[in-house]
Amino acid sequence: MDRVRLGVVGVGNIAQLNVPGYLAHPNCDVVAVCDPHAGRAEAAAAAWAVPRVFADLDSLLADADVDAVEILTPTYLHHQHVIAAARAGKHISCQKPMANSVSQAREMLEEVRRAGVTFRVSECAFHYPPLVRAKELIQAGAIGTPTVFRVKTVVGTTESEFQSGLHADGYTWRFNEKSPGGHLFDDVVHKYAAALWLFDTDIRSVQAVVRKGPVFFEAPTAALWEYERDDLLGLMEVSYAPNMHVRSHYYGADEFFEIQGTDGFIWVTRFTGEMLDLPPLVLYGSDGTTTSVPVDADWMAGFRNSAAHFIDALVDGTEPEMSGELGIKVLQLAFAVYQASNERRPVEPASIEDAVSPPWWPPMQGDDWSTLKG
Repeated sequence: MDRVRLGVVGVGNIAQLNVPGYLAHPNCDVVAVCDPHAGRAEAAAAAWAVPRVFADLDSLLADADVDAVEILTPTYLHHQHVIAAARAGKHISCQKPMANSVSQAREMLEEVRRAGVTFRVSECAFHYPPLVRAKELIQAGAIGTPTVFRVKTVVGTTESEFQSGLHADGYTWRFNEKSPGGHLFDDVVHKYAAALWLFDTDIRSVQAVVRKGPVFFEAPTAALWEYERDDLLGLMEVSYAPNMHVRSHYYGADEFFEIQGTDGFIWVTRFTGEMLDLPPLVLYGSDGTTTSVPVDADWMAGFRNSAAHFIDALVDGTEPEMSGELGIKVLQLAFAVYQASNERRPVEPASIEDAVSPPWWPPMQGDDWSTLKG
């Protein structure tokens, strides 16, 4: 395949993050958009100079000029839409989380295998330059053997143009029975994915305490996990600070990653925002020196690079990150955190084959999203 003709399925809030990388790629033509909101679909097509607009998925999938699709629809529709796209013979990039349950994700992968198409879960963390460089440093032995991984997430408030322009109806389905969980499921999957990807090591067991916060926030949360390697542990903290301003061009949130090793440590001091007055990537070496590693730290870079990676994989005939199998492991980790807190005991992520929710979920009922056919 020399060029990829892409159809974008869903032009809601996250499309403005995921689509620009495709538009900029020299070997990609965005040829169609699909969304049940006709006005938004037409506006997106005009802004991106896309020639064809569809109101339902079946029509887009019937278009022989579409080679691949970027599925940006609500998570509860991924199962339906991925299976439809696979049966239509389209290559597929699917927004995270992969599905609402492990069993749904396995059914999706079976259809993908049967169709012989390429499938990946779109994950900006795998292509965010500070995290990419951190993984390279780990693999090069810059900090010796990694022993502890720590990630902090805080959600506060911001006044970014991006956040003020978000459509409210893009959130209602995240607060009700159409999602198995809240913020820990919808956003923290980025951090779960990074925890697996940075070390290419499975997680054996999880312990956690998850508290109920306002709306769909599950905070404060603290989690501890054991990797398959006995000498590597993971720690996660999630906080909600509604009265704290977070400097950001995007959402009012930020993250801090620390990888401690036997010889030194690495800090990735930002992700979604720019909260701290620190270099985005810091290496503390075995000789006691601190090095600020130059790298593009714009959160949007992860999305642009993720789009480019999918197109490059299709053109080159290689397997893209992240695979459906890894997408399932990320789901299992997310659900294991809920189950470990619910049952107050260690939980093996690999044992989870369906979905797990917090006991208070969902906080709302119903929404006004018109589903796409497929």
